[in-house]
Amino acid sequence: MRNYGGLVHAVGGFARHSGGNFVVLFSFAASVLALAAGFAVDISQLYNAKSSLQGVVDAAVTSTARDLTTGATKEADANKAVQNFLVANGTAGILRPDQIVLDRLIVDRTANTVQADVHVDVALFFPVFGMGNTSRVTASTTSLYSDKTIEVAMMLDVTGSMAANWWAKTDKIGDLQAAASTAVENLLDNNIDPNNPRVRVAIVPYAEAVNTGGLVDSVFVEQAGGSNLPPPVPSAGAPIPVGSSVTLRPDKCATERKDKDGYADYSSDGPSELRRNNQNQQYLAKVNRDDRMGTCPKPELIPLTADKQKLLDTIADFKAAGVTAGGIAVQWGYYMLSPSWRSTIVSARLGTGPANFDNRKVGKVAILMTDGQFNTAFAGGRGAPRSQNAGQMSRSNAESICDNMKRDGIEIFTIGFDLDDPSMTATERDQAKSVLQDCSTADTSTLKHYYEAATGPELNEAFNAIVQNIERLTIAK
Repeated sequence: MRNYGGLVHAVGGFARHSGGNFVVLFSFAASVLALAAGFAVDISQLYNAKSSLQGVVDAAVTSTARDLTTGATKEADANKAVQNFLVANGTAGILRPDQIVLDRLIVDRTANTVQADVHVDVALFFPVFGMGNTSRVTASTTSLYSDKTIEVAMMLDVTGSMAANWWAKTDKIGDLQAAASTAVENLLDNNIDPNNPRVRVAIVPYAEAVNTGGLVDSVFVEQAGGSNLPPPVPSAGAPIPVGSSVTLRPDKCATERKDKDGYADYSSDGPSELRRNNQNQQYLAKVNRDDRMGTCPKPELIPLTADKQKLLDTIADFKAAGVTAGGIAVQWGYYMLSPSWRSTIVSARLGTGPANFDNRKVGKVAILMTDGQFNTAFAGGRGAPRSQNAGQMSRSNAESICDNMKRDGIEIFTIGFDLDDPSMTATERDQAKSVLQDCSTADTSTLKHYYEAATGPELNEAFNAIVQNIERLTIAK
């Protein structure tokens, strides 16, 4: 207490005998406080300018990278695209129009990146410590773009359970037509040059079988009690026949392709591949039309194309009928993305066919949609128990083919539509969901591959999400 009292007494004495000095000290303190306040204002201003500048340049580069990916902007025009964005959006935060300067833009064709370096000169409210009237704030950002092409095969369920139901007030086939049409439009709207499309789409409608349309020459028509294999080709040196079968075709449908022992074939080989039967005779690897098949779907498959109207017309032609041969659907989706089928598609004058498997140059995507349990197959896989029923075979075949697709680098998205329909048993629902989850590519922390939709709007949302994910995949992989 004695020490504190002495300190108070000393301060009081200084105040009584040094009034002038106290005023000087107060003025000095006020000046320091003013400088500190001005410096704080400048720091805050520079921070806000930095934040605003970074946000604008991030958006400019991301937008330009997206336009480079879709083809809306050419590499030669990237500088102008970024500059225009900076001018149009340069009033963010405290920034003023035309204040942002683009110092450098680098489009790296090897790394597929766009990098922009920019700056603004910010006027200071209170220049201090020898600073000028302005201070330069810089920002830099880099974004990936992609020059890949995209191939998408959509395997769409047109079975009888998709039919409109007046009693339940549902129209699932109509919901599918609306959602699939929107997806096709969104995918193909990214094509800038119709003569050099970046995105192409294939449609594989399926029920008990797949209607091969213009690819009917790839089909071998079985006869009851006859062989499961096409006839042997002529001896070496003789021309290979172009017809698929001497049997009159009842329709253009196909089921599973069978190997020489009658098992389901999970490969994506083209139908012109030569194989050997158990008598060591060569035959063409055509796809079977099982003699037990009953109903052929009306809508035909469409190989990869950028013809939007052709795809939309096919979807509009969907009619719901038949049972669900999901393994056959997945098989034909695989064919539509496999370069092994290119020559067959070209020969049928149905386009240029799929590109080679090369993740650096092309993104291949399959979308499998169904509203129920896979319940139909005409051949089981080698090694499968003979006690398997048609549903078990169909699901097993689908999963095995999906494994091969993913091995080849095909990204698979799946959609279960109205799988909680009360007309399905719990076992049927579980089996339907299980095969779709197993077929889809594994989810990541940022990318979803398996979707469920209970209503038409939810189905549309699922397709829209997949379309957006396809664009993200194109850049990320």
